[in-house]
Amino acid sequence: MLFSIALILLVGMFAGWLCGKVKLPNLLGMIVTGIILGPYVLNLVDDSILRISADIRKIALIIILTRAGLTLHLQDLKRVGRPAVLMCFVPAVFEILGMIFLAPKLLGITVLEAAIMGAVVGAVSPAVIVPKMIRLIETGYGTNKGIPQLVLAGASVDDVFVIVLFTVFTGLAQGEKISYMSFLNIPASVFLGIFFGVLSGFCMAIFFEKVHIRDSAKVIILLSVSFLLVTLEDCLTTPITFSALVAIMFIGISLQKYRSAVAARLAVKFNKLWVGAEILLFVLVGTTVDIRYALSAGMAAVILIAGVLLFRMAGVFCCLLATELSFKERLFCMAAYIPKATVQAAIGGVPLAMGLGCGNIVLTVAVLAILITAPLGAFLIDISYKKLLVQTKE
Repeated sequence: MLFSIALILLVGMFAGWLCGKVKLPNLLGMIVTGIILGPYVLNLVDDSILRISADIRKIALIIILTRAGLTLHLQDLKRVGRPAVLMCFVPAVFEILGMIFLAPKLLGITVLEAAIMGAVVGAVSPAVIVPKMIRLIETGYGTNKGIPQLVLAGASVDDVFVIVLFTVFTGLAQGEKISYMSFLNIPASVFLGIFFGVLSGFCMAIFFEKVHIRDSAKVIILLSVSFLLVTLEDCLTTPITFSALVAIMFIGISLQKYRSAVAARLAVKFNKLWVGAEILLFVLVGTTVDIRYALSAGMAAVILIAGVLLFRMAGVFCCLLATELSFKERLFCMAAYIPKATVQAAIGGVPLAMGLGCGNIVLTVAVLAILITAPLGAFLIDISYKKLLVQTKE
């Protein structure tokens, strides 16, 4: 295991550095590292790591969402308002509808199978988007109109909506009836996540004020509470649950509101944690990619992904109607909402494991979506933000 961890960190970091040197996103090198080292090519990653890969990726996601919360101000979220709420579900709905329209024609699958595929591909990747939006907030690009906050908030909730739809569609494919409680659970889980996150952050703010401990100890407490929230969400079997990832982000937001000095110092600590967590996250995402599926997909699958991305971008554009954003700023938001990785790696193989007839093709399109959109979206954000957004601070 230790050899595999060393290999993941060293090769992943070097490949990311190489990609940065040629103006490509670092995560591309990390994903490619995972593909090469993973079980489908060289098979150099220990099985014990692959078995806990999903948990490691979730820990990395917790780190970056906590970091995002420690950066966000509540007034910024209030300022973006209606568009942020719409960005949580409208682009995903557009993309799923695009998949339902295009996939039966291009791949010869049924409408329900296309809906399942749309739910897998429709989730945006907070792991790709959140670090880049944090960077824009810190450097002042687009913050005059709350653009990075808008994209960050939408990307953090988008996954909740899409995963619920995925559960509903796969249930229908297995002969289950539609549960209206599943749809009610979408807003309920978000609001309960916000409530638990704000409450936890408030309690921590009081505790940190009364009990003087090192910032490193505060990081351990914050991470431990986050892990407990994720575990609680996984253990709940009630019709109404809560979104642990939303709660984790709002812990940071609440802490930032009530103890801003502590939040600022903790943000620095989480930045350092992200250096290693980022490598682990994207290399392990790469290990889930079976390159054989991508090679066997054919041009129809590539055209399909390009087509549904246009639907998604149209959805983002609709969310931003009647706002003060310029055309350039709207164009940036459309590009920023392209990347996919974490959710596709997590649920892309589920239909196949369920024995659904569309399992192979869904997994193939999910793999291609990661390989195409994660580096493409990251690249478009990196090359466009200085041209399309206004910088309000150095």
